[in-house]
Amino acid sequence: MFIEPKLTQYKSTSRAKCNEQEIRLSQTFRGSGAKNILMEPVDYKHFVPPGLKWPIARLVALLFFAILGADGPAFAQAKPDKDYLVYVVSEAADTISLIRFGPSGARLERTVATGDMPTDIDGPHGIAVSRDKQFYYVSLGHGRPFGSVWKYSTKDDRVLGKTTLGFFPATMDLSADGSLLYVVNFNLHGDMVPSSVSVVATDPMLEVARIPTCVMPHGSRLNPQGTKHYSACMMDDMLVEIDTRTLKVSRHFLLTKGRELGMIGPPATAKAGTTGGMKHMDMGGHGMEAPKPGDVTCSPTWAQPSTTGSSIFVACNKSDEIVEIDAMKWKVVRRLPARAGVYNLAVTHDGSRLFATNKRDQSVSIIDLKTGGELARLPTRRKVLHGVVVSPDDRYAFISVEGIGAEPGTVEIIDLTALRIVASVDVAEQAAGIDFLRIEPAK
Repeated sequence: MFIEPKLTQYKSTSRAKCNEQEIRLSQTFRGSGAKNILMEPVDYKHFVPPGLKWPIARLVALLFFAILGADGPAFAQAKPDKDYLVYVVSEAADTISLIRFGPSGARLERTVATGDMPTDIDGPHGIAVSRDKQFYYVSLGHGRPFGSVWKYSTKDDRVLGKTTLGFFPATMDLSADGSLLYVVNFNLHGDMVPSSVSVVATDPMLEVARIPTCVMPHGSRLNPQGTKHYSACMMDDMLVEIDTRTLKVSRHFLLTKGRELGMIGPPATAKAGTTGGMKHMDMGGHGMEAPKPGDVTCSPTWAQPSTTGSSIFVACNKSDEIVEIDAMKWKVVRRLPARAGVYNLAVTHDGSRLFATNKRDQSVSIIDLKTGGELARLPTRRKVLHGVVVSPDDRYAFISVEGIGAEPGTVEIIDLTALRIVASVDVAEQAAGIDFLRIEPAK
């Protein structure tokens, strides 16, 4: 296999709050069938004397790696010895893509069209794979006027069933046995009124409950025990807990800094039909608009239980923090500083690290949960980050990046040992929900 090194220049932006130019050396594999693979970025400043102008520094860096060869420190991380498969949906293109990453690199395995509106975008937003890896589910945000969720076979991507839900169904999670699917009705384009969480029986594909919660719920996640469901109220500044045995809201938590308060039962917005904390907030761009001066609201976009279920981590998209809530005491444990527009979260299976996609910062943060410190901030190729999923063996994290306008979406792959982005694959526009399918022998 012929390897052609290619030097790519990335400039930092004011939004990323970077003070100096970031230069990354990337390898692009040619003639291997593994298209769009971006190998490990390297900062040239580690290898050239300080003070050199860019053209000279570029030549020095290229000369350095030509002499050093591919066995140098830039390529020291081990390649995967198996294939990792992930699904990602593209909201602006009505497609589902399967990505394969293994010893031969990363590639787009196949793409499946979704939706049934011939003249409009159906807007697939969320995706969830069953634990037995037999099925996957895709939420379609748009409809006439309601959205829906579709059930697919992982064997042949055949549609096995579908059901209508509320306005703009978005993120979702499955019970451990796969019998129930919890879907937040995000209501992105509707009036600022309380929405709900739909509970779907996945065998007959029937909605068995629609639980009123709050304004613009997002980030649907179950605790490891399967007894509690959590979602974040983007426009009410709240975390909402549902008891999965009664299918009712058991508690809610106000996240606004200086007004933190845990309460029993559903929010007043759900009971009274008012807009609650929304009057203190603006609609923004679904996590893209920075807070106005004096705005201390959280505007939560994700709720992620810890691997033990003892804590819930909430992404505060406006205040650029991650709030940790003690699930037993129902109190704030700590506020972790985050990057601009922190959006989606995921935890490694060993419970040691937290991943955060930073929607306005064009980066991914890896956080040590013991210390609360940021282990790494990894800039991405394109802007508007979305989802993150971690492989079952904790070796890799897969990030979906929406892109802007006609740009393709992207799936970026992080080596969790090297803490570097080691591969990147283009998919259709506005890559959104992402979930892990399986690990299998390399092809």
